[in-house]
Amino acid sequence: MIAIIDYDAGNIKSVENAFRSLGTETVLTRDPELLARADKLVLPGVGVFGDARKKLSDYGLDAPIRDFIAKGNPFLAICVGLQLLFDESEESPGVEGLHIFPGKIKLIPEKDGLKVPQIGWNSLHLEKESRLFKGVEEGSFVYFVHSYYLECSAPSLVSASTEYGVHIHAAAERDNVFATQFHPEKSSSVGLKMLKNFTEL
Repeated sequence: MIAIIDYDAGNIKSVENAFRSLGTETVLTRDPELLARADKLVLPGVGVFGDARKKLSDYGLDAPIRDFIAKGNPFLAICVGLQLLFDESEESPGVEGLHIFPGKIKLIPEKDGLKVPQIGWNSLHLEKESRLFKGVEEGSFVYFVHSYYLECSAPSLVSASTEYGVHIHAAAERDNVFATQFHPEKSSSVGLKMLKNFTEL
């Protein structure tokens, strides 16, 4: 069973619907006991870094997330979920992330011809072999909705990158933890392939 963390962030239902379209049993919850019993855990979300971080704390979800990751079970973070795994974000100065991965979330610089936020499709450069991207071709297009991007402090953790006026670390992973800035649940058959790979871990 896959548990999807419900912390009042946007787009959570779309993630739930995508997994269900694959025939995967899911539960949308913030109950620590249910989260602990899950086979896999997903932290999705669209929203402001500081607000999302506060919600996690308000609902007492920091410890359950850390405990689940420490057990070695598969964990997937999407969009703001990815950002929350890192140290800090320029969007919310002074707010600390979960420090699961090292790095900072930075504002996409404005450049001629590029709109911020980035809303739309962009191609991925696959940086290393990844269980999440098994069967996904180099240059595949995925869907982004973001104004802030990841600058990971440990290049070995970066599993995919893209370009949008700046070099963007689009996905990161280590052991059982996977994170994408883009939205697999909105990325057509390519994204569903990634989610299916996650269910099969």
